[in-house]
Amino acid sequence: MTQVIAHRGASKAAQENTLDAFRLAQTMGAEWVELDARRAADGVVVVHHDAHLADGRILAEVSSEELPDYIPNLAEALEACEGTSVNIEIKNLPNDPDYDEDHLVADAVAGLVQAYLGPERALITSFNIDAVDRIRAVDPSIPCGWLLFQMTDPASAIGRAVAHEMKTIHPWDVLVDINFVNRAHAAGLLVNVWTVDDPQRMAQLIEMGVDGICTNVPDVARAVIDA
Repeated sequence: MTQVIAHRGASKAAQENTLDAFRLAQTMGAEWVELDARRAADGVVVVHHDAHLADGRILAEVSSEELPDYIPNLAEALEACEGTSVNIEIKNLPNDPDYDEDHLVADAVAGLVQAYLGPERALITSFNIDAVDRIRAVDPSIPCGWLLFQMTDPASAIGRAVAHEMKTIHPWDVLVDINFVNRAHAAGLLVNVWTVDDPQRMAQLIEMGVDGICTNVPDVARAVIDA
């Protein structure tokens, strides 16, 4: 059955990537919470989507103790997600101002997963396949997935995910049709689609057999799946 992945928590009803959003997602019936991981200046992994803070400072140049109160560290976020599984998206692209070619954030995330979740409740994803490769090198027991924003050849994208030993592939919604889903499943990959808030599109994806729907409105997705 298709599972509900709460995008940055219940981000329509609460501030995204906050403890409140993560806890609310659980009450709305999400099986998964999705959140974003970056490193602060002191090396602490914190949960924030953008490389910059709202005041323009680069997050990686600010210590975790100086961050706004609403930004949790990853350990706090994982504690708040007790009872759900967690999809941690590693933010570390070459064009990011906080890019780290050594992928130290991946090393830290792997340790926190083992301390707070265990591999059975975790999924690590990134648009940067090197970042998830790093997770697999550090701890191959942690499941990983590859995020796709664009795709010219579905067979090539699926083949690359398989070659890198991904468990899941996460395409942007506009890239997904029944042929893609069938190809990915035939290759042994789960398909989690992002980010879908429209109930009619959710129903179409469920009919296609996608494994997860990443959404800002987990309560809506729960209702569509259970209908």
